[in-house]
Amino acid sequence: MRKNLFVFGMSCLLMLGSVESLLASGNNAPLSSKTEVTPKDLIGRWDITIDENGKSAPGWLEVKLSGIKTLVGYFVAPSGSARPVAKVNFDNGKFSFTIPPQWEAGDQDFVIEGEVMNGGIQGTMTTSEGKKYSWKGVKAPYLKRTAAPVWEKSINLFNGKDLTGWKAMGENQWEVRNGILTSPKSGANLISNQKFNDFKLHVEFRYQKGSNSGVYLRGRHEVQIEDSPKDQHPSNVLFSGIYGFLTPSEINALGPNTWQTYDITLIGRMVTVVVNGKTVINNQEIPGITGGALDSNEGEPGPIYIQGDHGPIEFKKIVITPAK
Repeated sequence: MRKNLFVFGMSCLLMLGSVESLLASGNNAPLSSKTEVTPKDLIGRWDITIDENGKSAPGWLEVKLSGIKTLVGYFVAPSGSARPVAKVNFDNGKFSFTIPPQWEAGDQDFVIEGEVMNGGIQGTMTTSEGKKYSWKGVKAPYLKRTAAPVWEKSINLFNGKDLTGWKAMGENQWEVRNGILTSPKSGANLISNQKFNDFKLHVEFRYQKGSNSGVYLRGRHEVQIEDSPKDQHPSNVLFSGIYGFLTPSEINALGPNTWQTYDITLIGRMVTVVVNGKTVINNQEIPGITGGALDSNEGEPGPIYIQGDHGPIEFKKIVITPAK
């Protein structure tokens, strides 16, 4: 009997302690760990990594609110430029949209399906050829800078003699001729071994008639080099544009078979492009990666990457001044 009374008394004390602990917590204990997912959770910019049968490929998505309830946006696939999304369908945390093919083979629309989960997004992408891949996305960093850059000593990325400091993506066709870095035909792209955050970049280049190239900043944002007529209306996919995103104020090109210069300053997401001595993009924000990017890890340093797969191109100087 005494044993039973002791057990009963201890049980009462334990129950009283539990009640006191609950009262002390101020009723902060959650009733359920499940929270409602709303369109607001999808709005913003997302850096995406696509799993193409075990090989990682970059992508990017921006979702905006148009009016009261319609979601719209932009999507960047591993190739091509940023494509507008007319409507993003959203229901209970799941979303979907379609985009037409651009440079890809196949004639059906891309179908992107996903859901918002644990602060990220994930889903599947069915290509214009009917291939289905899974992907995951994280919120893109703002890359805000709170202080003006302090510049370090300039670095000659091209030594005028050989390909030291560079590597080719694939079978190499690049060579040095009379001090000129030359890609005589379409082939591999060229990537610097060194990686950079913020910097000032000076390049001197020359292209042939009808040729096409580009310089990728941090390996993710292409400044277009293309044989665009000077009197053509500017476009973000033509000469000196940030491919698919930023349009230069004018095409200040000197034409094929002529040495030309780009002076590019990149601080966070803010870019200034000076072409042959004239500013054509002035401290504008690059929203995300461009097609052909090496990866979508926008918060990390990246290399300088030169496009060599769209025709002959030559470079005489490639000088970078990094920020501390």
